[in-house]
Formats: sequence, structure tokens, C-alpha cells
Amino acid sequence: MLLCGPSGSGKSLIASLSGLPVLRLDDFYKEGDDPTLPLVEGSSDIDWDHPGSWDADVAVEAIARLCATGSTRVPVYDIARSARTGETTLHLGDRPLFVAEGVFAAEIVERCRDLGLLADALCLTRGAVTTFRRRFVRDLREGRKSVPFLLRRGWRLMRAERSIVARQVALGAHPCGKNEALTRLAAAAAGRQPQARTVA
Repeated sequence: MLLCGPSGSGKSLIASLSGLPVLRLDDFYKEGDDPTLPLVEGSSDIDWDHPGSWDADVAVEAIARLCATGSTRVPVYDIARSARTGETTLHLGDRPLFVAEGVFAAEIVERCRDLGLLADALCLTRGAVTTFRRRFVRDLREGRKSVPFLLRRGWRLMRAERSIVARQVALGAHPCGKNEALTRLAAAAAGRQPQARTVA
């Protein structure tokens, strides 16, 4: 299942609670020295919330490989360092489905559907104030970026949350809260056979 939503909406938690294998799409961010990284308009800050900061092609390749073979190599990305620090291998074992979660998951809904890999796509929504609080506490705890950067980004994302959700829904993701997301994940898992691996 492709699981998207604004940063801080609880995607990682929902993916973990689903009990399904999880592919972290945030590990496909570009590195901080990539010359193609977009900037926030009117600022020297890198816009890590722009789809151009993320490698969609490599993410789709990993999803397709997981569906075809049941395993794939995945980069390990350190957000605080804006760099890939290694690789790991994700194995599905005998599980027929997996969750691919990340802020840019909606960007690849159509591509996954065209490849016959998509079971469902969800956009998790929790409300702008709740999301702001969750995001800031998480990013501060994990030391992801400097405090001034986190405050600037958090304020910008809070104001833009409605349009972020609208874009992800327009790209094919179904908007829902925590309970509905878990229900749809469970239904997708129960309705598939192990022989037909798909991204739930």
C-alpha cells in the first residue's frame, strides 16, 4: 500500500502498526550536495518537501523489484546529514503485501498502477496543528536539522497542509485518518494471495 500524507502525519507509525513489511520511501531522498535539489522560493534553504528532492525513479525500481522477487537493496539515508550512509536489504519473506510509505508516495501512484503493482493508496491526514506539533517534536528529538530551519519549515508546511493533502488526493491517494488507514491495510492484506506480491 502506498501511504502518503504531510510530514508528521503519522505514516511511519501506521505502517508499523499494520504488521506488514515496510519500505521507507524517505530513504530515496537525494543527497545534500546534489546540484538538482530545489530551493525554497526566496530562500537559500533546500526544499526537502518538493518532489524534486527525491529520486522517484530509483524508488519505483525498488518497488518493482520487491514485487517481482520479494527482496531489494535499499539505501540507508541520514536526514540530519542529508546523505546516504549505506545500504540494507528488505526481504518480504512469505508476505504477499508491503507498505511503501513516505511524503512523496503519491507522486508514484500512477506509475505503480500502470505497472500493475498497486493495491491501494492512502493519504493520512491528522489536521495542520496536530501535524505541526508531531513533526516538530520528532525532528527536534532526532536532530534532523537546526532549530531555526525546523521552525521555518514547520510554519511553511502548516500553512500549506491543505494544499499538500489536496495534491496527494489529486494524484490518486484516498484521504483518511488513522483508524480507516489501518482498516484498509488489514483488508488489503486479507484479500491477497501470497503468490501475487503487490505494494499494498
